[in-house]
Amino acid sequence: MFFMLKTAWVAKELDIDPSLLSKWRRNPRYNGNKVLPDNPRISPEEQELRVLRKKLRDTELERDILKKAIAIFSRGDGPYTGS
Repeated sequence: MFFMLKTAWVAKELDIDPSLLSKWRRNPRYNGNKVLPDNPRISPEEQELRVLRKKLRDTELERDILKKAIAIFSRGDGPYTGS
């Protein structure tokens, strides 16, 4: 609850949407390369498990995108296939 109040106050001071601050907080580029923010209420093992699950989901999504791209480019009827 405190974080939400603090976020709302900071967002108001910066004249930006509070959800944008939350996105920045969760983004590894802006939070010290952490996939998920630390949560002191859960054990280090559970935190590690959550991080690994998120990395797995991200990797599976990337794999699925690449599979679709390969399927599209291997059809042979597009401008990039040389046919």
